[in-house]
Amino acid sequence: MYLTDIAVALALAMLWTVSPGAQAQEAVKMVRIGRLSPLSAEADAPMVGAFRKGLRDLGWVEGKNFTIESRFAQGQADRLPELAAELVQRRVDLILVGSTPGTLAAKAATRTIPVVMVTTGDPVDGGLIESLARPGGNVTGVTTLGHGLNGKRLELLKEAVPGLARLAVLTNPDSPYSIAFTHEVEAIARILGVKIQLVEASAPVAFEKAFAAMSVGRAGALAVLSDIAFITHRRAIVELAASRRLPAMYGDREFVEAGGLMFYGASLTDMYTRAATHADKILKGAKPADLPVEQPTKFELIVNLKTAKQLGIRIPQSVLLRADRVIE
Repeated sequence: MYLTDIAVALALAMLWTVSPGAQAQEAVKMVRIGRLSPLSAEADAPMVGAFRKGLRDLGWVEGKNFTIESRFAQGQADRLPELAAELVQRRVDLILVGSTPGTLAAKAATRTIPVVMVTTGDPVDGGLIESLARPGGNVTGVTTLGHGLNGKRLELLKEAVPGLARLAVLTNPDSPYSIAFTHEVEAIARILGVKIQLVEASAPVAFEKAFAAMSVGRAGALAVLSDIAFITHRRAIVELAASRRLPAMYGDREFVEAGGLMFYGASLTDMYTRAATHADKILKGAKPADLPVEQPTKFELIVNLKTAKQLGIRIPQSVLLRADRVIE
């Protein structure tokens, strides 16, 4: 055998022994995703579960090429900055975050780690991004914007409760979207001929007083605006609405699952599945600044007939026919 033949044989042998190992090393490269949630682990499970499914559908395998490390604020928004800082210290490759306060906390904690958000407010007005088409910075994701949804909720509630003349609106004064959301509701209420009673509360200690004020104001129904503080204490709010016999429309589906009457809005699980697409692109090299923020195309109307019977009201067939889900 000539020396050149020997050299070729040795080179081939090295390829057989080295390349598979190198390829295997590349295949098992693990990325770490930090999950920053304003909720508890239990309440957050459906959302992060939808995100996991989205990644699986895109070919990711948990435990093989990605892991998720979570931090839960348990409904305490003031803990979000501390928890965001923990994820940054852990040097995660990407942060998945829900809510505007959570996104603001993540953005303040890092300018380099990509942040994929899922929010229910306008991210431009909230100071999260520069524009929907070109977010700029390290934040992108999915948002409902919120515009138009509260008006549609009020229309559906008015149809479900014929003769509604006075509507209480529960709002959190600490929310960055409180003013915009209440202005929207007030504008639609004027068109529908409904008088609005704005009632503020930001913590459980204020809920009893808020509902007492609704009774004094002779509210015939209630609209609860989307807010993390309200989601966290949804059972207390639903129970108070039931005790005051107030038909209520909620901005988050978790309320209806807890016994609330009606929900209309975007599917959060669908939004988190879509957020996985952003994460996939970023983890493959795309820059958050160049990825447009998406808006959901799927909206749900859920009606709890069991609650309607307890309240002594009959939901019109025109509303039930449009419901995506009826709880009986």
